[in-house]
Formats: sequence, C-alpha cells, structure tokens
Amino acid sequence: MLFLVTIPGMLLAVVAAKTIHGAPPIWAPPGVAQIIEEGLAQNKEIQSLEAQVEKLKELVPFAGALEDPRLGLAVLNLPTDTFSFDQEAMTQKQLFLSQRIPWFGKLGLRSQRQALEASRQQAVLEAKKLELARKIATTCYELGFVVTSLKINERLTNMVSQLLRAAETKYAAGMGLQHEVLQAQVESTKLLDEKITLNRQRRTLEDRIRELINQESFMPVTAPEGLSDLDLTFDLEDLKDQSLKANPWLRVRQAEVDQCAVDIQLAEKAYWPDMDFKLAYGQRDEDLTGRDLPDLVSTSVVINIPLWQKNRQDKKLAAAKKGREAAMKSYRHLLEALPYRVDALAGEILNIQENYRLYADAMVLQAEQWARSSLTAYEVGKVEFNTMINAKIRRLRFERQAQRYLYSVYQKRAELEEVLGSSPETESTGGD
Repeated sequence: MLFLVTIPGMLLAVVAAKTIHGAPPIWAPPGVAQIIEEGLAQNKEIQSLEAQVEKLKELVPFAGALEDPRLGLAVLNLPTDTFSFDQEAMTQKQLFLSQRIPWFGKLGLRSQRQALEASRQQAVLEAKKLELARKIATTCYELGFVVTSLKINERLTNMVSQLLRAAETKYAAGMGLQHEVLQAQVESTKLLDEKITLNRQRRTLEDRIRELINQESFMPVTAPEGLSDLDLTFDLEDLKDQSLKANPWLRVRQAEVDQCAVDIQLAEKAYWPDMDFKLAYGQRDEDLTGRDLPDLVSTSVVINIPLWQKNRQDKKLAAAKKGREAAMKSYRHLLEALPYRVDALAGEILNIQENYRLYADAMVLQAEQWARSSLTAYEVGKVEFNTMINAKIRRLRFERQAQRYLYSVYQKRAELEEVLGSSPETESTGGD
C-alpha cells in the first residue's frame, strides 16, 4: 500500500493548545496506539508537567496584578513628658492606606512574561508527550521483533531437530557420518542459546514498557506482530516546513526568545520609579482648653531614585540583552538543525524500506529455492550435510532479517514524527 506524506494546509502554532485526549501524538498500529494512550494517561512525569502548566497559567493574572494595599495605624506628635493626647494640638491618632503603583507598562509586561512562561511549559509538555510516545512505540516494535525472532527460532529448532533425528537414524544404519550428527547437535545448542538470549531481551523490553506507562501491576504486554509493509514516500520540503512549524522544542526556544525580549523591556522600565501613594486620616482630641480641634487629612507620593544605576539598572539591562543573545543562538541552532534531522530520518527510512524489499521479495525466495535444491541434492548424495543444513538455516535467517528491517521502518517513522511535532497526513495507513 502507498503512504504519501503531505503537509496540512494550515498548521496551528498556538502553544497553549493541548493534545486531544485519547489521540496519540504520533501514528501507530491500534495495539501500540492503545499502549501509548495508556502511557500518556498514567505516566507520572507527564502528570507532573501538566500540573506545572496549570500552575503557571494560574500565575498569569497574579503577575499582572497590583500589590495588596497596606493599612496602617500611627500616633503622631505625642509628647513624651505626659503621653497625653490633648496636650499638643498636633497630636493625632492616624489611620492610613498606602498603595504601590509600578511605572506605566510594568504590570502588563510582567503578565506577558508569565503568559510566555506558561506557553513555554505547554510546549515542553507537548515535546515530552511526543518523546514518551516515541519511546513506547519504538520499544513495542523492538518487542515485536524479539517475539517474531522467538517464533523463527522455534521453527529453526524444530527443523534442526528433524534433521538431527534423520542424521542419527542414517548414522545408526551405517549410511551417515558422525560429524553430521555432531553438526546438527551444535546447531541445536546454538539455537537454544539464542532462545535464552531472546527471552531475556523480551522480559527486559516488557519491563521497560511497564516502566514507561507506569503500570502498577505486571500485566502482560502484547507485542505488535504481523506488521504490513509501509510503502512510505516523502515530500521532503513539506516535511521540513512542517517540522519548523510544529516541532515543540522549536516553540520552546521561540518562547524563550520572546521572554528575553520582555525581560529587556522590563529592565528598561526599571530606570523609571515605582510610586507609593499614601492617604492618611488623623484624628485629634480636644485640647486642654476644651477647644474642638479639627481632624487632619494627609497624602504623599514616594518614588525610588535610581542612585545606584551603574550597579543595578545598567547591569540588569546588560544581563537581559546577553540572555536574549543566548536564547537567539539556541533558537537558530535548532532552526537550522531540524531540516537536516528530517532529511536524515526520511533518507534512512527509504533506505531501510529498500533493504526490506530486497530481503522480502528476492533473498528469502532465493534462499528458499536454495534450501529445497540443497535438500534434494543431499538426498541423492550430491552435496554434503553441511551445505544442506546451512541452506535451510540461511532461509529462515533471511526471513528474520527482513522482519528486522520492517520493524526498523516503524521505529524510524516514530522518530521522524517526534521531530516533525505531529503525525503527518497520509493517504492510507498500514498496521497490524
């Protein structure tokens, strides 16, 4: 079947948008897709990142809000000889309210920076989801290959066992050679060793999948088997364009650049003073003559003076500019590297597909013909036992190598989609 990878007409780059619940961020066959969904729902690191995103979103209005006003009580001009409130006319009990007002534009910039931090963390979350989905998918495909290898190993073991029984029968009848029996025994032992190794790999991969999805109990993991050929074709320019629009790590770098730009504006605003407004009401008692003294109202404005500008505001602005320079270099590095990653992965997929077809369509068939011909020739004494058994083993080894290439295509596709930032559109979809 044919898979044509194209670019959607419009890719939304809104970093606050979340992955649709229940839909894996990368394409996978149904069984693997279900494991990916389970991992995204249960993985503790993903849950932690989601909580961090929500925390940062809650802080956006906080960052742009005024500080709480301050309410205070004071006693003014109280004489220390009598501590009497009616001795002096200026003695008063004061109630005041003060409010700090940042210079114009500071609150908006602080809110904007916090929103950018939330957007950055959202992009990190999406990148981690893609990374987790890719890890689960590639591990599942590796497990599928190991399970397939175990089945091929079983077929090889049964075949060698049959040949061993036949060689022993011929040797017992005086028509065969002892080294044929010994060779069959050696091949059988090698296959047993291979089976032990494959079983160990299978357990390791199953545990790795359980770890990735935070599975609480040792439930069985179903390996993907019987995968169909992915006849993938790529429009490299479209894929590169998609990676530049949808790759979440690039959006993380862009958010960092934008944050640094806001930091520069805040550093420039730091040269301008914040203002403390104060309104006070002073209550006075009657004086010693019984005269009713009027209460007093006071107001004041206090500003900070940038007296230590060279060591404070100048340094803060210089640091903000250096931070933006570093963020820009990081962004440009990834911007320039992404197309090369896409090109390398796409080229690798196409090459592995050619290897798979070479083995599946030609070498396995040729090895099958060789095995049948060798068996016929051995039965009439035209070839040795060694040639015949190697031909039959080679045929199944080629089948295993073809499966290795097929599972590698699926693994590399998952890696490509992680770099792209989303699953590319296809005309059709292969699977189990």
